[in-house]
Amino acid sequence: VQLVESGGGLVQPGGSLRLSCVASGFTFSRYDMSWYRQIPGQERELVAGITSIQSGGSTSYADSVKGRFAITRDRAKNAVLLEMNNLRPEYTAMYYCFSAGYWGQGTQVTVSS
Repeated sequence: VQLVESGGGLVQPGGSLRLSCVASGFTFSRYDMSWYRQIPGQERELVAGITSIQSGGSTSYADSVKGRFAITRDRAKNAVLLEMNNLRPEYTAMYYCFSAGYWGQGTQVTVSS
């Protein structure tokens, strides 16, 4: 099983980023997928989730990102995407993909002017 994140980087406040998590080694469509973030010294926080395709692909979000973030699946690429808009400095963190009991290596998002 492998989860590989990409798409992080440095962006100004109010900007946008799209994170991608490509999954391999398991049946992608059968598992819920989630994005978490972690600031050094703090616990990992659930940001967004999407249920398995069999369960309908329902989405959920942390209150702090509702209306700014969108999680979707790209079935052709076995990937889960996190579209992040109107970013704030407090969103600066390492963002991780999680599914089937496995974590990706993370991708750093820095929101700063």
